[in-house]
Amino acid sequence: MASVTLRGIRKRYGGTVDVINGIDMEVRDGEFMVFVGPSGCGKSTMMRMIAGLEDISEGELRIGNRIANDLPPPHRGVAMVFQSYALYPHMTVAENMGFSLKMAGLSKNQIREQVGRAAEILQITHLLDRTPKALSGGQRQRVAIGRAIVRKPEVFLFDEPLSNLDAGLRVQMRVELTKLHKELGSTMIYVTHDQTEAMTMGDRIAVFNRGIVEQVGAPMELYQHPVNSFVAQFLGSPRMNLLPATIGRRGNEHILQVPGLGELPVSVPGSLDVSRCAQIGIRPESIEVVPAGEAGWVARIDFVERLGDTTLLYARLPDVSQPLCIKLAVACVPWGSGDAISLRAVRGALHLFDSTGACIGIL
Repeated sequence: MASVTLRGIRKRYGGTVDVINGIDMEVRDGEFMVFVGPSGCGKSTMMRMIAGLEDISEGELRIGNRIANDLPPPHRGVAMVFQSYALYPHMTVAENMGFSLKMAGLSKNQIREQVGRAAEILQITHLLDRTPKALSGGQRQRVAIGRAIVRKPEVFLFDEPLSNLDAGLRVQMRVELTKLHKELGSTMIYVTHDQTEAMTMGDRIAVFNRGIVEQVGAPMELYQHPVNSFVAQFLGSPRMNLLPATIGRRGNEHILQVPGLGELPVSVPGSLDVSRCAQIGIRPESIEVVPAGEAGWVARIDFVERLGDTTLLYARLPDVSQPLCIKLAVACVPWGSGDAISLRAVRGALHLFDSTGACIGIL
């Protein structure tokens, strides 16, 4: 296995358009790293540069101890699993999985042994004599993964491999890929725009945005302590509520003021410069409904979504484009559209952002 080190990596098209704007990062040996971000943010381009399918305009790529900028793809020790399965339709599963070994000159017995071992790991031994047209989408994806496993690469690269599968199968394959990583102990880099895949699969996550990496860290570290409002809103479903807000002093108290919700006294540690606060962020599950008469924000419910085990309440606020979302861990609530409720953020869950979107603290 091997680590992957990126130093000042840039990708430029036509000499003027930068799609990767100087990325520094290390994917540790044996780590499951997830590149996540919206469409067009550069995550797939970054993976293709690691694979050798795109030239690096500037910077240094190391795979293990080797500088890999100019190494041809077959000599990099990486194997890539694409969004499309890219299986040869006229070949059996066994032939598809063993094709690269055949091209490398291995004997039939060696190919049979390595294909058989990979098929056992992926539980597709009974499919080895079938052709791709006789397989389901999930089975085809296992074959594509098996084709990568037999090469025994130092690094596995997955480019949105589950996006063609239905929702139920995606959940199953997420679990299986996570188990596969633990079994093989390999370095894996996984690209997705699905934040649920990122949160559930990665040892660490790199959040891409417009050609840069906004933050790298463990899933819950990024969820609980985002460095800016982009990361805060990208991770989490429903997304974090962002509201314009200011914090000022009134006598000995700090007062949080949110247009459309009014004022609320807050406790502020002395080390925190709240004068920079321009927005607050609150996750839907971190808002509680408080009894009438207690201090809280008063909002009027616009819409209710009942999801079985949870309920989502949406409230429209003046001059705020997105409705305020409240997630309650109950199946039924006594409120409906038009009802007024009193709300309060759970202590330690109020994120403060300045005018640039940087997080300045949590209350």
